[in-house]
Amino acid sequence: MRFAVYIMSNRRNGVLYTGMTDDLAKRAYEHRNHVIPGFTSKYNCEKLVWYEVHETRESAFARERRMKKWKRDWKIQLIEEMNPTWNDLFDQIA
Repeated sequence: MRFAVYIMSNRRNGVLYTGMTDDLAKRAYEHRNHVIPGFTSKYNCEKLVWYEVHETRESAFARERRMKKWKRDWKIQLIEEMNPTWNDLFDQIA
């Protein structure tokens, strides 16, 4: 997997965290296991509920910056288009 923009959550319609990485499996693992202290650790955002692959770092970074400005409802709609049951998608990428 190249570069990815992703959303982590603690539960359906719960806390949302949007991020970008060049190693989605590793980064999702870090969130799931609270390896790095911060927002996702504090709010138990352990479920990978959405992701999108990009060919370049610049493309992924631009998408993440745009999404961070989005309304919450837009993010929820995006998640539910790809993952209507809010399953943890970690096993798909690991």
